[in-house]
Amino acid sequence: MKKNCWEFKNCGRQPGGEHIRDLGICPAATETRLNGIHGGKNAGRACWVVAGTFCNGQIQGTFAHKYRNCDICDFYQAARKEEGTGFMLSATLLNKLKTEEINSRQNKWTIRDSNSRLSR
Repeated sequence: MKKNCWEFKNCGRQPGGEHIRDLGICPAATETRLNGIHGGKNAGRACWVVAGTFCNGQIQGTFAHKYRNCDICDFYQAARKEEGTGFMLSATLLNKLKTEEINSRQNKWTIRDSNSRLSR
């Protein structure tokens, strides 16, 4: 069975996890834009492209700052192996995050604009 990063690493930063009080909830566990990628929940199987994840005892920064650590991570290597030819490259995942962020902003503006017109 495929595991999400928090299950594989036992970090306890998923919602309801034992370390959320001292370390906070991991953004990979709540990043819904990557839900279902590689069969994971939220970004649980694409954590390497999410800023603020926990690795080597430290909260990591942006993708650009953390990727070298992720590239040698045992979970990342396991996910790559499990997915085989279906493994989605980081550039594809980052593009998905960016595209969905842009769409979300456009939808917010559309709703705000529609509400403004209705109130006139």
